[in-house]
Amino acid sequence: MNSDLTPIQGLYRLAWLLFLAFVLHAPAQAQSYEVADDRGVSVRFDAPPRRVVSLLPSLTETVCAIGACDRLVGVDRYSNWPEAVRRLPQVGGGLDPNVEAIVALKPDVVLAATSSRVSERLRALGVKVVALEPKTGADVRRVIGKLGELLAVPGAERVARDIDAGVAAAAQSVPPALRGQRVYFEASGGPHAAGPQSFIGEMLRALGLANIIGPELGPFPKINPELVVRADPDLIMAGARSAGDMARRPGWQRLRAVRAQRVCVFGLDEVDILVRPGPRMPEAARLMARCVTDQGAREGRAP
Repeated sequence: MNSDLTPIQGLYRLAWLLFLAFVLHAPAQAQSYEVADDRGVSVRFDAPPRRVVSLLPSLTETVCAIGACDRLVGVDRYSNWPEAVRRLPQVGGGLDPNVEAIVALKPDVVLAATSSRVSERLRALGVKVVALEPKTGADVRRVIGKLGELLAVPGAERVARDIDAGVAAAAQSVPPALRGQRVYFEASGGPHAAGPQSFIGEMLRALGLANIIGPELGPFPKINPELVVRADPDLIMAGARSAGDMARRPGWQRLRAVRAQRVCVFGLDEVDILVRPGPRMPEAARLMARCVTDQGAREGRAP
């Protein structure tokens, strides 16, 4: 210590040097940031969320795909992939979640569909909610990026690239002779169809198939079954639950696809893959491609 300094001055200087050392070597504080969800609501975070509750299976799957599965502390009753999420606490359905169970998990953020009615209740209780609901391929890519931003996960966009590459590979497996067929894809009961603007419709188009549903009806319209009778598709794709109801619909027994048994019926696990816009879309495209090629092989039209 400089001998020209008095003891008091020396102590002040030592304290100042210690303060500078602390400031220079202390870890940088995280910058607060905002994330705008699909409702246009901006949610502020002081640090990346460490405890996440997901109320939509496609969001659950995407969180895991970008490498943040360990942050999930609760999910809706329908989230069942990957296997690790089946061991997490379930907090009800996306439309009828158990608010008390969600709050008890002390989440830093809740991921919900824009159609969920619980968002405002949770926000009133001080729980941060980010509402995201992908319906188109562009939505899927945007939501992947948004979750990467929200959770501060670098490289999340690689998941979107993998999806695009996987769907393109599935498309290559469909023989040219089987392309151009007119398809009706029943996304859920009601019946609700997959329109050409939906991520399912986009995959059908990538496989070289034509959708009998017009774009003016939207991504997943509830339709009059008579529409399908008038369109008389070459091929029908549906889950087992929907397929069981088709025989009772007026006029459906006359459909060429029904008469020729050109109906692909998917099991429950396969339906989960097909109707969730997220990282398993390449697998969904492969299921559709296999439907087309198997039907073609049965009729002797595939190589």
